[in-house]
Amino acid sequence: MSKFLKGTFILLIASFITRSLGFINRIVVARFIGEEGVGLFMMALPTLFLVITITQLGLPVAISKFVAEADAKGDEKKVKRILVVSLSCTFGLSLFFTPVMLMLAPILSETLFTDSRTVWPLLAIAPIVPVVAISSVLRGYFQGRQNMKPLAFSQVIEQIARIAFIAVLTKAFLPYGIEYAAAGAMLASIIGELVSLAYLLTTFKLKKHFKVRKNFFTMAKSGKGTFKELMSIGMPTTGSRLIGNFYWFLEPIVVAHSLAIAGVATTVATKQYGELTGYALPLLMMPSFVTASLATSLVPSVSEAKSLGNYKLIERRLEQSLRLTFITGSLAMVSLFVLADPILEAMYGSSNASIFIKFLAPFFILFYCQLPLQSMLQALNLAKSAMINSIIGSIVKIVIIWVLTSKESFGIMGAAIGIAAGTILVTFLHFSTILKVIPITLKMRSYVYPVIIGVLSGWVGHYAFYTLFSGLASISRLLVSMTVISIVFVAISVLTGVIKKTEIKRILSSLSFR
Repeated sequence: MSKFLKGTFILLIASFITRSLGFINRIVVARFIGEEGVGLFMMALPTLFLVITITQLGLPVAISKFVAEADAKGDEKKVKRILVVSLSCTFGLSLFFTPVMLMLAPILSETLFTDSRTVWPLLAIAPIVPVVAISSVLRGYFQGRQNMKPLAFSQVIEQIARIAFIAVLTKAFLPYGIEYAAAGAMLASIIGELVSLAYLLTTFKLKKHFKVRKNFFTMAKSGKGTFKELMSIGMPTTGSRLIGNFYWFLEPIVVAHSLAIAGVATTVATKQYGELTGYALPLLMMPSFVTASLATSLVPSVSEAKSLGNYKLIERRLEQSLRLTFITGSLAMVSLFVLADPILEAMYGSSNASIFIKFLAPFFILFYCQLPLQSMLQALNLAKSAMINSIIGSIVKIVIIWVLTSKESFGIMGAAIGIAAGTILVTFLHFSTILKVIPITLKMRSYVYPVIIGVLSGWVGHYAFYTLFSGLASISRLLVSMTVISIVFVAISVLTGVIKKTEIKRILSSLSFR
């Protein structure tokens, strides 16, 4: 099996475990601090990602691309220079932005956010910036080597450490107020990242790739050319992520102020935003672990193929990625749409967010496509185009959110409509950009059939939950119905040739990771 497919399946399993553990975290947090506390947590989170995006300078993707190219040519000296220059940049920037974030937290909470209690989550999360800066460089390095095991294990270890501390810290801080409990959840994230970084550093040292400390400063000073090369990909990638994170940073501010214009009280607005972004969106994003794994593997694989001039392989990788995305996305879409209420009840004890899931689920197949499409653009030196596409989509999303959410008739649903519109636009812009460089013949059967099969499976699952197994306990009924949807979907997909038997055998054989 190719490095691409083997690496993808390693990340798939790790990502599934990580997302599952992540939901345990969310359930614990939701049970302890409720919708209002989750709203505070989610309002502070975009600020963190904005700072991290600036600190990273898009280097993880650039590292992955150029390490893969240098590795293909056996240029070990260049690989080391890439790592040295990247570590110098990211760690230096993190030392500047961490105190800035600490100083600005009170100002941001008082002036931009309508809820001043966000100051405590903002202060609590600031120390994570230098930790993420170093770990992201190491992840980019291992990704470029197409060695996905360290990435996979580090993700799982991070979540396990976070789970170990999240219940303890939120419970310990809760008596002081919801805002302090939200800050405790942020502190658990820092501990998880520290444990993950310790693992990555240990793995790098044990593998004895090379000694980074040897001639570190000499190599950093002589790395001007390497820095420019990294920035050719890093800056457009940063621009793309910066735009996304900047608009994500603006999103809670715009939503909060728009809801205020619509006459919604501050505490109610925080609660509604928590339902949308803390309950509904994480559930909708969970199936993206498949495409996130594909996206991670695509950058080094396509970069290597491009450096060797193998454009047929690039086309095949794109086709494989989109096909797998539609198969898994269709299954996820119908499962979430049909079983939104019982899933939310089982996880959070409240189904208030089900309206958002049912509305957004059909659009999220396109969201799942965005990740591999963006990675493809970055690997093909089209990171600038990806950035422009993201800018256009983000502007449209924010404008729609502002216009609709401020109207009483739409309220918080205006934010959901804005998210859907932005998702559709960015996905189609990414795809049209790729088509200009790599002509690909789309087999419509590979994309239409999974959706049709998904709808049929959803109908069977709905019947199973609400009629066939209505006498079972709610959790048992949910699990059985989800199993029914999955079995029916896979069975029909195999019978119609959407999923080939040879592919199933290949996947099963890859799980041994020989």
